[in-house]
Amino acid sequence: MRGWLLAWACACMPWLATAQGLPTAPVPKTAAAAAKDYLADAKRIVDTAAQPAAPWNGPRTGPRAQPGKHLAVVAEDLRNGGIVGVIDGVLEAAKVIGWDVKIFDDGGAPDLQLKMLATALASRPDGLIIVGSDAHTLLPGLELFAKARIPIVGWHVASRAGPVPGTPVAMNVSTDPLEVARVTALAAIVQSGGHARAVIFADPNYHISRDKANEMAAVVRACSGCTLLEVRNVPISQSQELMPGTTRALLARYGSRWTYALAINDIYFDYAAPVLTQAGLPNAAMTMLSAGDGSDSAFLRIRTGTFQTGTVAEPLSLHGWQLVDEMNRLLAGESVTGYVFPVHLVTAENIGADGGDRLLYDPANGYRDIYRRIWQRP
Repeated sequence: MRGWLLAWACACMPWLATAQGLPTAPVPKTAAAAAKDYLADAKRIVDTAAQPAAPWNGPRTGPRAQPGKHLAVVAEDLRNGGIVGVIDGVLEAAKVIGWDVKIFDDGGAPDLQLKMLATALASRPDGLIIVGSDAHTLLPGLELFAKARIPIVGWHVASRAGPVPGTPVAMNVSTDPLEVARVTALAAIVQSGGHARAVIFADPNYHISRDKANEMAAVVRACSGCTLLEVRNVPISQSQELMPGTTRALLARYGSRWTYALAINDIYFDYAAPVLTQAGLPNAAMTMLSAGDGSDSAFLRIRTGTFQTGTVAEPLSLHGWQLVDEMNRLLAGESVTGYVFPVHLVTAENIGADGGDRLLYDPANGYRDIYRRIWQRP
């Protein structure tokens, strides 16, 4: 997947080089020819992302299960389907590896985040998993775990997968957020034939959200026939309260000019779609695509053709298993793997594969059996 993106960026996206301060060569093509090439390369990237899950290319060796461990899991908000899916994966993997898990939920309230961390620390865990929060925001609380030599891993806690610089988080488990954002925006461009008029929804409180929104905006702006109407900031924790009114206001402002809604998370569409229905919009009048996480409601909308046509779904259960494996390596005194799972776009055409019949993305690549063999667990 990364190879396609790099090839496309180098061959067809001089705007990317300019943004990074690199020299660009003149492109001796007419605007129409350049736009046609742009769409063709975008379609190749989108088609690649929509393929069934590839065979497992992650770790196959590692330390056996460390016995009798106790994990604390601090969740950003258990109303978020992505977070719940990851924690379900953690619980499933913890049962196999033989660990106890205690879950702490801050409900998306900023003033409760550090309190939940303090409560989790008081439970005297052997390891901490943080799910959905911003690692830099939590730094004062995380430093107390580091001082107690309690290892930390997280899911979607920074803008990049891997160790989180400047924090004690040894591994941020995630697909590549920027690739997720690019594929989402490119899918909108391909589906619109290069004429998307888009609003992007983002949460201003998290680095990963801002970076994904900025990346989607850059891709839309690079499409000569597309229009970025605006980037609208709505905190995920307030989406239920704010999205209905926000959607009505955007409809009043842009009317039929607004044809595509892009979001950093499916949850925004849970509250926007009913407003579109109430406003009498036919499904073809608005297209929704999400740069994460592949919620069950998103799968239902895609399956029924109710506005949403795609979600770049996270392999939530797989990520839960990976979190447990990365923690097991740390508890065994070894390094994390740094593994990043490839980006996958769910559409109506492929929704029946890789867990789609259960309204989730669960790659059929045998990862559970592989982790069992690594841990030497039946």
